[in-house]
Amino acid sequence: MATNVSGEFETALRRLEEIVGKLERESVGLDESVALFKEGKSLAQKCERLLKDAQASIESAARGENDPAPVAPPPRAPGAGSLFDAELEDEHPF
Repeated sequence: MATNVSGEFETALRRLEEIVGKLERESVGLDESVALFKEGKSLAQKCERLLKDAQASIESAARGENDPAPVAPPPRAPGAGSLFDAELEDEHPF
């Protein structure tokens, strides 16, 4: 299953929008038009795959499948408390 690493979907979609805009607004030669069309088609397929993967991931999570293991908090230095511990000590000094 593909993931949207570092905004991969957003980057592909942005480039696809640039291609569409260029083809709609500019006078582009045949060779460049064909190259842009091919690039756009490839980007559209990539975006579709990423969206389908995201949808499958959401549906899986909604069913409770593949729950990630709980993340343990980082270890604290001996004798070090958290801010929450300090607040509790102030409220209940016993």
